Amino acid sequence: MEIGERSIYRPDNLLKAAAYIASIHRAEGLEPLVDFYTFRDVPVTNVASRIDFRPEPSRNIVLGAHYDSLRGTVGADDNASSIAVQLETLRELKRLRDKIDLDLSVSFVSFTLEEPPGFRSRGRGSRVYAEKAKRTGERIDGMICLEMVGFCSRRPNSQRYPFPLNLADYPKQGDFVAIVGDSGSRRFTRELLQSFGNNPRLPAIGLSVPFNGWILPSVRRSDHVSFWDLGYNAVMITDTAFFRNPNYHRTSDTMDTLDYEFMAELVKSLVAFFTSRGEK
Repeated sequence: MEIGERSIYRPDNLLKAAAYIASIHRAEGLEPLVDFYTFRDVPVTNVASRIDFRPEPSRNIVLGAHYDSLRGTVGADDNASSIAVQLETLRELKRLRDKIDLDLSVSFVSFTLEEPPGFRSRGRGSRVYAEKAKRTGERIDGMICLEMVGFCSRRPNSQRYPFPLNLADYPKQGDFVAIVGDSGSRRFTRELLQSFGNNPRLPAIGLSVPFNGWILPSVRRSDHVSFWDLGYNAVMITDTAFFRNPNYHRTSDTMDTLDYEFMAELVKSLVAFFTSRGEK
């Protein structure tokens, strides 16, 4: 299905994208919750489904990603890449659900309005979801935010970093994913890093930032902050966006720039994490 720009300025396309995501959930035998609300008098929606590995699991992890794009762009890396990884992870976990016994549920939530003008507003899809979860007492033991996960560069010196991280000994080649948590999510970040370390085909580096990330503003530019700010454990998994991808927020952010093997390895790492951390 070709949809194109998915911004509040193209509300029909935004809803088409939500409908497509919901159709994939239904094709896997799940009944998605399509949670409509309005933003600037425009109907928008988050889409969520949940896979329970037991009737009443004691641990729930949210795997989230935004499906909207910046105005004027098709947003292949930002953030269709993450939705693709999210949906493939859903398919894999659904296939495994009846084969393994895990004390775990995984909620798959596709958020609307991460991009401006929803960015930092009360209408941001992840904020709407997180505030409702807090209000209703939904259990969230950890939230994984997928934010731009499809761009890989194996060229030397293709990876940049913000100050002061550029002074540290981090990889200079952009062929890894970063796992970024706040100080309160340090244990959750460490769990992911340890699990991802078992996949040598996808290097991962970790970062724990104090004060909800405010001392390093570039790490607060996605949906995990809606959960950080409410006290939930949350991490962002990313290809580092504009510190690597020259197409960030440009019309050149198209499908032909994505590395599908890189994305497939991320699916494998996520599935391995979920299927190990829910064991009892």
